[in-house]
Amino acid sequence: MGYRIRPLAAAVAVLFSGAAVPSLVMAQSQPVGPTVLDDVVVHGTRDQATSGFGNPSAISSEEVKMLRPATSDTATLMRDVPGMQFQSAGGISSLPVIRGLADDRNRILVDGMDLIASCPNHMNPPLSYLDPSSVSSLKVYPGIGPVSIGGDSIGGTIIAAGRPLPFAAPGASLLTTGEVGAFYRSNGDAWGGNIYAAAATDSLSIAYTGSYAQSDNYKAGGNFKSTTATGNPGQSLALDEVGSSAYKTWTQQLAVGFQGDGNLVEFKYTFVKAPEQLFPNQRMDSLDNEQQRFNLNYAGQFGWGKLDARIYHETVDHYMNFGPDKRFWYGGGMMTTVGMPCSPISANCAGGMPMYTASKNTGGTVAADINLNEKDLLRVGALYQHYTLNDWWPPSGGGMWPGTFENINDGERNRFGLFGEWESQLNAQWKTLLGARYENVQMDTGTVHGYNPTTNGMGMMVNDQKKDAAAFNSQDRKRTDNNWNLTALARYTPSDMADIEFGVARKTRSPNLYERYTWSTWSMAAVMNNTVGDGNGYIGNLDLKPETAHTVSATVDWHAADRSWEIKATPYYSRVTDYIDAIRCTSGASCTPANRTTSNQFVVLQYDNTSATLYGIDVSGQAALAQTSVGDFGLRGVLSYVNGENRDTGDGLYNIMPLNARVALTHQIGGWNNVLEVIGVTRKDDVSEVRNELETPGYGLTNLRLSYSWKQARIDFGVENLFDKFYYAPLGGAYVGQGSTMMLNPGNPSWGTGVPGAGRTIYTGLNLKF
Repeated sequence: MGYRIRPLAAAVAVLFSGAAVPSLVMAQSQPVGPTVLDDVVVHGTRDQATSGFGNPSAISSEEVKMLRPATSDTATLMRDVPGMQFQSAGGISSLPVIRGLADDRNRILVDGMDLIASCPNHMNPPLSYLDPSSVSSLKVYPGIGPVSIGGDSIGGTIIAAGRPLPFAAPGASLLTTGEVGAFYRSNGDAWGGNIYAAAATDSLSIAYTGSYAQSDNYKAGGNFKSTTATGNPGQSLALDEVGSSAYKTWTQQLAVGFQGDGNLVEFKYTFVKAPEQLFPNQRMDSLDNEQQRFNLNYAGQFGWGKLDARIYHETVDHYMNFGPDKRFWYGGGMMTTVGMPCSPISANCAGGMPMYTASKNTGGTVAADINLNEKDLLRVGALYQHYTLNDWWPPSGGGMWPGTFENINDGERNRFGLFGEWESQLNAQWKTLLGARYENVQMDTGTVHGYNPTTNGMGMMVNDQKKDAAAFNSQDRKRTDNNWNLTALARYTPSDMADIEFGVARKTRSPNLYERYTWSTWSMAAVMNNTVGDGNGYIGNLDLKPETAHTVSATVDWHAADRSWEIKATPYYSRVTDYIDAIRCTSGASCTPANRTTSNQFVVLQYDNTSATLYGIDVSGQAALAQTSVGDFGLRGVLSYVNGENRDTGDGLYNIMPLNARVALTHQIGGWNNVLEVIGVTRKDDVSEVRNELETPGYGLTNLRLSYSWKQARIDFGVENLFDKFYYAPLGGAYVGQGSTMMLNPGNPSWGTGVPGAGRTIYTGLNLKF
């Protein structure tokens, strides 16, 4: 493995990687007055939930700067947030898990936009479209939060924002500013760079942002599999190499803003392209993904309060097939171990399995903060979102022949929402927040058909495509959900060394299009519809009801008056009615007696409503240890525990993180900022048996991060997994990163191997401002 640093190449790649494009904007935000940095005026932003109700965790700019050379996955910048974990996916697209609730169960806003994963494997989640170098702020509401930032979710809310537009100080001359950076990581030979440039007067601003990142497969801390075969002639992988973990992506943005008399108008166009992102826990790989988004925002300050309005439009074109580590040719028969090229494509010759997804997402929001008096604030707002999706699989031979498989045809999901929220300062010690939110969600889809609409297959290839499509098409597929969210929060401040916040909430989420409308019981189709990375196949369910969570929680915050030390503890309990879990399928091509009883193979499941509970506790703290002649030392830590159970079956919920903690020793002196971090995770043995979820051993890791900053330059150096420990990621899913992944249980990959974490990774980053 070569250790090369290529900042110049990274910068060139950013400049010439695609169409010109921009920077992001704070989610549902409003200006709160300028902050002057030298001759630059940067308009600050303020979430609608201005008071900090909901115990939000904000990722500091220093944390973002320190972590961004270590990752190209923006979600993982939130690794120090209490209760936050990550479901493994591709190298830039892990799925945030907040207190045991993942993916669509959390609302994720990127520059105020509700972006939606448009893929049967959710390979393109919202945060995958925001490069770490572009992040200006990340805020997490982990549980009970204001209804103004909630909606269509039962977990938490993540608000992510890119760089705010700069403006010159009033009356100053033209302001120009910029930044260029590069990084290199040894494991996977990952490298990339970023460029930012802006020019502004006191009323007009224009900015360009670009970034590029790529990586080869990463290596684990030791061997974890028994074969090097990929199913492709002449190609093999080392026993410690995590197949299908490579990626390549670039982002470009163009932003324009106007301000004056307390008004700000911003327009931002973004183009994101990921020509390759491979997935070690999915049967397919993303071999092209293009997103374009248009975001127009108005924010105004008035004597009565603040007004924020936004309209946006997003298009996604997504293409999947088998990447270089997964078998492509099936010309010699399904059961052979190596695929040999064949032609022409026919019923006896299959080349790959192309899958396409195209979506359009148009939305608008309006929100106002109305100052009723000195102690009372009213927030009101509305939301509309129109989302369409088509998911189709062209013929590629073999069983995927002779026509096109329509996975979702003319899918549509529309949201309309209204909210009202009253925040009141009762006295010096008590503050309250009451809110209600109503959302109407309408969903529909067209008729479908399989590759061959005239047959159900034969012999060992019985697939029930004709039968399943006919049954689906004969039903009324239009669904309308009327969802209510309610929140009541109170904060008590008995002294300048303690705060107590407690509350109750009702949150509701409607199913997504893939949960409701995927229709085939054929195992080969079902395994391609999997958003959780467990290697199993999934079938949709037209009869799914919305999930409703009733949650209680409390946060006790003890701290010094000057916050030189603090400790927070948040116990929580949530009961979810109509939780969308899974059952072994009971009727259809793959719903055999063996499928219903096996405990050591991949299986075919169907989404189904059940009752569930989740409870746990998050503890976090920090303290200044000492101020010495060799620097200031501090300590910070996070501990999280969550338990999730299906109340109807007693089974564990899927992808629940075991007890885990991280402790960091910090050191600062002059321009130095250093961190030594230790992570501990206990054994995972409370698993989802219906999914044959894998148990994982406990482990410990050590990370080292060093940085030195000048006024206009910064250099970072670090080592992740310092002692090259081997471990399985508890939320990593099943390893299906190489071999004949088209079939449910092909032998290679075989059930029983998890996705390991990365071995030792040495990284460095350089950032220059001008």
